Parts: sequence; structure tokens; C-alpha cells
Amino acid sequence: MNRLAPRAGAATLLAAAALLAFGAPASSQDYEWPRLLVIGTPGTSSGSFASTNGWAPILQKEKGPTVRVVPEDNEPMRYRRLTDRKDIAITSVSAAEMRFQIQGIGGYAATPPAAQRLLWHHNDTPWGYVTAGDSSIQSLADLKKGGVRVTEGMFSPPMSLTVTKALPAFLGMSPEEAAETISFVPASSYAENCRSVVEGKSDVAYCAPISSVLSEMEGAPGSIRWLPMPLDDKEGWAGYLAHRPMLVPSKITMGVKTAHGIDGVTSNFVYSVAADADADFVYNMAKFFHESFDAYSGTHPLAARMSLELFRGYLDRSPLPVHEGTVRYLREIGQWTDADDVWNQAAAEKMDAWIAARKAAMAEAQEKGIRADFQDEAFLGIIEKHTEGLEGFRSRL
Repeated sequence: MNRLAPRAGAATLLAAAALLAFGAPASSQDYEWPRLLVIGTPGTSSGSFASTNGWAPILQKEKGPTVRVVPEDNEPMRYRRLTDRKDIAITSVSAAEMRFQIQGIGGYAATPPAAQRLLWHHNDTPWGYVTAGDSSIQSLADLKKGGVRVTEGMFSPPMSLTVTKALPAFLGMSPEEAAETISFVPASSYAENCRSVVEGKSDVAYCAPISSVLSEMEGAPGSIRWLPMPLDDKEGWAGYLAHRPMLVPSKITMGVKTAHGIDGVTSNFVYSVAADADADFVYNMAKFFHESFDAYSGTHPLAARMSLELFRGYLDRSPLPVHEGTVRYLREIGQWTDADDVWNQAAAEKMDAWIAARKAAMAEAQEKGIRADFQDEAFLGIIEKHTEGLEGFRSRL
């Protein structure tokens, strides 16, 4: 790979979260990696888990830390392990999920608010709606006829909102109309969510075609089919993106062959760290991702989406703040500008404003003896009062 700048050393004293005790302080030329580095990803059936397991052994071999990749399919739990329990140092998370975490949407309303920062781009994951190969459903419009079961991923607030709010909006239906017309089938994990259509438990599921579970489904008797979301349906997309503003309409070109050429969406996954993660640790992780790209890019198709070029392109539309350690490295290699400082500072201030407002709301709820529960109207009213007027996160298209 053509490196954009000479290798530069980083002076450090500490690494980030989820590490054991350190030895002597690092010199100005050598970074002392943590003895243990724990990375959280979605479950074992996800592309995030598989691709992270592609580069993790290379980091361990090249830099020395014992690297553990921990599958945690419950999104709110993985968020809390990063920001509250701090027993993982890095998480693979969709930008869309991070929006829910920051703004306290859905099930995240009652989670302890904590700021995060981007470390690196993980992948640009395609998503779409899948059904069994022998299903009578030929298009998403068929859902409006009634009697159709759609799987609702209860393990992820964005997954739940996608099928209960965004999908009906795409079809020109209100949530109330959807509740009367469509039967939503709960699923407790991503694998269960997708397999439901080939196991006869549901008719339609929202899935990523790059997941290993989709390969299993495609190879099952009867196989699977994908239901297009026509890119020229401007009214439908306006409704859909009103609920999922971090997504980008796109044609699917990755993953199982049955999905190729289907109109769907792209959801960017990123590696995130807590906002207070050690800057030297983040700097050296960013440096590894760039300089060792050739060594790990062939380990998994999604690992090839971690190039500096794709990361830099993503930053041109991302609304999420980048960690100072990554900024330092990108500036060092000529991939960060003064203009980037402007939008990044604004993004950090926006995120911190949301976190501060939600913390104030939780403090008020506690003072009034109101339990923090995302289904409690009194609690939600306090949250709404404190966050009123704050601009939400959406892709900078």
C-alpha cells in the first residue's frame, strides 16, 4: 500500500479501557500496547464479528496485546459495556444505532447517556427486506394487503423502529395503519430475526445480505428472495429517511447473490470508542488500521472496506465526531484539514449537548421519584422538555 506519510512515533503512558496493568512508561518512540484489548461486536452471525476476527489476530501478532473479540448481540448492552461498564475498549456499531444511543431514542431513553467518538470506518453494510424463496409476497407493496408477518428485532431499537415506523412510511402507511394491517413478530437476536422467514415464523425480515446467516438461508431448500425498495420512489424514501436519517438509499452489490442488483439501503458501521478514551491508544489503533491494511484486507470482504480512502470518503458525509487520537493521525498523514476541524467541533458540541440534556433530564426524574423507563410517559415528558430544540443527527448528504 502506498503510505501517505512517513511512520511517526507516539508518546504514551496509558492505553484505553478494558486492559490489564501496564509495565514501565513508554518511550517517546515506542507505544506500549495494553496487555489485553477487548473489542465488542454484534453476534457471531454478523459480518462485523467475522471481519473483526480477521484483523484482530494480525494486531495481536504485530503489536503484542492479547485481543479478544466479544460478540454481544444486544445493542444497548454492548453500548453500556463500552460507556458504563467499560469492559470493552472498542465497539463495532452502526452509525444509525449510535444516533439512537446519543439521542436516547426508543429503548435507549433510559440508558445512562455517554458521549462516543469515531475511531475508524468499519464497513458500509447493505440492508434490505428478505422473504422465503417460495413466498407469495412479490413486492413490499404486498404488505398493504394485510395478513403478512414482519419480524421485529427487539434486540436493537433501530431494527424495531425500521419495520414498525420506517417501512410503513415507505409504503405510505401510518404506524396505526401498519399495526392493524401487519403482524409484527418479535425476535431476540439478529440470527433469529433473519432465520424467521425460512423457518416459517415470519414472512419478511430486515437483514444485511453480507451476514453469514444469509448465506445459510440462501442455501436452504427453497432459498430466499429480496423485495426491492425502488430508488425512484421519492415519496417513499422521504418517509423512510424521516425515521432513519443516517441511511443512504443504494443498490446492493455485496453479499449473497440473491441480493445483487436489488434496491436497498447502506448503513455504515464504525469502530467507536468512549469520548474519554486515551488519545495515544486511539492514535495507534488508527495508525494500525491504515498501515496494516494490506495485511488484513484479504481476511474478510468487509475488512476490505476499512481502507483509508473509504474512511476519508465517509467522513465527508458523517455527522458523528471523530476522536482526537484519530484526528491527530489523519492530520499527520495529510488526510485532515482545517475545514474538517470546523464540522468535527460542531459535531462534538452537538453530541455533548444531547448528553448533557439527557443527564439533566435523568437527574430531574430522580429528584421527582420518576423511574427511568422508556415506556413511562412522565419520564419521556421530562426527556422531551430537556432536549427540545436540539437538532438531531443525520447524514451530511
